[in-house]
Amino acid sequence: MTIPIITALNDRFRKTLFGGKVLLTAGITAFSQEQQQAILAQIQSFTDFTSENDPYGEHDFGTFEYHGVRIFWKIDYYDLSLTYGSEHPEDPTQTVRVLTVMLAEEY
Repeated sequence: MTIPIITALNDRFRKTLFGGKVLLTAGITAFSQEQQQAILAQIQSFTDFTSENDPYGEHDFGTFEYHGVRIFWKIDYYDLSLTYGSEHPEDPTQTVRVLTVMLAEEY
């Protein structure tokens, strides 16, 4: 079963921010550098996975409040060219993980 492997890869990437790409939307980049770092730190320490926000157990999505603003983050799986979705997200040699951080209103 590949779900535990995908979950472990997502957790490692999310906690370290290494092993993939991190994209911040315009709404997030409007915050100061210090605020952006605080938002990323919240994502790195995120543990509030539930059946509602993580129905497949992959730890690929989360949401939280930052200074009264709703933040979403999502991990997607792309092929190595970043053109298509990866057919094998359990295989880091065939997959680039992309963490997108956005304001809920940008979703």
